[in-house]
Amino acid sequence: MSERALKIGVVMDPIADIAYKKDTTLAMLWAAQDRGASLHYLEQGDLFLRDGRAFGRLRDLTVHRDPAHWYDLGEPEPRPLAELDVILMRKDPPVDAHFLNAVHLLGFAEREGVLVVNPTRALLECNEKLFAQQFPQCCTPTLVACSEPELRAFHAEHQDVIFKPLDGMGGSGIFHVRPDGRNLGAIIETLTEHGQRQIMAQRYIPEITEGDTRILLVDGEPVPYGLARVPMAGETRGNLAAGGTGVSRELTERDHWLIRQVQPMIREKGLMFVGLDVIGDYITEINVTSPTCVREIDDQRGTDIAGMLMDAIERRLEAHRD
Repeated sequence: MSERALKIGVVMDPIADIAYKKDTTLAMLWAAQDRGASLHYLEQGDLFLRDGRAFGRLRDLTVHRDPAHWYDLGEPEPRPLAELDVILMRKDPPVDAHFLNAVHLLGFAEREGVLVVNPTRALLECNEKLFAQQFPQCCTPTLVACSEPELRAFHAEHQDVIFKPLDGMGGSGIFHVRPDGRNLGAIIETLTEHGQRQIMAQRYIPEITEGDTRILLVDGEPVPYGLARVPMAGETRGNLAAGGTGVSRELTERDHWLIRQVQPMIREKGLMFVGLDVIGDYITEINVTSPTCVREIDDQRGTDIAGMLMDAIERRLEAHRD
């Protein structure tokens, strides 16, 4: 344990708007506060840079296990981010210019010794959907392109194909095009903005009906249970935000094989909290920006995943001090 109480900042979406029953960031804040840390709240727009130093309009934060009153916030006060020991970057995608600029600002705090979770370089390098393509042995056949002829040829080859944007989240913008190719042209035009944006096409994985499983890695080590997000009837999206149902399950031998493929790079990049999305035998995404599903797994399995993360953060800080 650290000798003094840690100062932990969090950059997140408005805390008033979170879903109390399932918010992963809230679980992290509870775990940090339970360990004696002081909490300091930021939204993306509160970050600023002055003369090469990162600052934030910090608000002292207290969190509660009360669905009617889960937080109290102090008044905003401009302070250097270097006063903090840790910053949890928990802003949800999309990974747009505003998000990337915030990550760059956090990089200035990192250079002054603040531990940012996840590291800013990894946040900038690891697009959720493209990162998985560094492990082609783990992925279903995939194309990333904005060219209509390339996308049409991929559909002609694989017949049953999922098309999705590279920067979506929660199942937004995902289209399933079956062998008849109905509306293929309109879908390609819409997603690529008439050939101006790269999108992803993947051969459809029929096991989606059994669920899209989220596997969480804490400092490179897997939580022993995943969350299978089972689509509603008639849906191809298992995301909880798209109406899927979360059912915890034990990891399979194949899951552990997939984890072993990605672990060396996850560790090399210093990623402390990662969510693998697995359908059937394949990884579809590697989420590093703001992975979720902690609450659902904890509720069903009695785990304390946020506590595991806080312990890992303390170990990382101790290693840096030595």
